[in-house]
Amino acid sequence: MGYYSTLGVLLLSLLAYTNAEPVKFADCGSIHGKVAEVDIQPCPSQPCQLHKGESYTVNVTFTSSVASQNCTAVVHGVVEGVPVLFPIPQSDGCKSGIQCPVEPQKSYSYVNQLPVKTGYPPIKLVVEWELKDDFNKDLFCIKFPVQICALTDLWLDGVRMCLIKVSLNHWL
Repeated sequence: MGYYSTLGVLLLSLLAYTNAEPVKFADCGSIHGKVAEVDIQPCPSQPCQLHKGESYTVNVTFTSSVASQNCTAVVHGVVEGVPVLFPIPQSDGCKSGIQCPVEPQKSYSYVNQLPVKTGYPPIKLVVEWELKDDFNKDLFCIKFPVQICALTDLWLDGVRMCLIKVSLNHWL
């Protein structure tokens, strides 16, 4: 990795770490690792309110129990039990704050962006984020609830409120 790439990832990790809020998460099958903490910036309340057209920094601190030359991220939005692929800008974990090869019993800080496209529907869902090793086994698998907000958010006393459509005629 080049000097500027390494510096960029380091600065992004530092920014994410200093301004992030710990997020409650559930493990969904981490076979070859253990997650210590998940931070999302910005996420001042839970479930995290994801506003269309914005991008969020996700930082997962984990310890691997195996060696792996590479690691690949896969993200799904789970809507009513159905996983839908959620594209991220960088699926290569080795370019997301992890210095590869991954070593056993070593702690890592995986940092990536979660862009929310304007075409996504306003809805509550569960994000399932996996980081897979060379054998397609999960170094970590986490899930956490989010709420995708409509473009027409409401501001109340300087606080951005999330609107989601619950029926054709009503907003929550």
